[in-house]
Amino acid sequence: MMEISSIPSVTALSGGGVPAGPSAASRNQEQFSNLFTDVLQQVNGQQNAAQQGVTDLAVGATDNLHEVVLNVAEADLAFQLVLEIRNRLISSYQELLRMQV
Repeated sequence: MMEISSIPSVTALSGGGVPAGPSAASRNQEQFSNLFTDVLQQVNGQQNAAQQGVTDLAVGATDNLHEVVLNVAEADLAFQLVLEIRNRLISSYQELLRMQV
């Protein structure tokens, strides 16, 4: 039997037991926006670090090829993840637009 105690995280997003009003919706939107901005900044930082590692390897500032390849692969994987999240968000938005009210 499923316990209902696992649902409080959903009510926390809507402001506890209070029905979600315009202020709760704008707060949730702001939280999502901040979360997505933070993720984009982290991925951008990984991309920049990977690019710097490749540059350092090319000019001879480092000789650790293994670390550079791992950083590039990690940055690529993070970018692919963000791209897939974007694609899913766009798909969800388009699905919402197709719904009839």
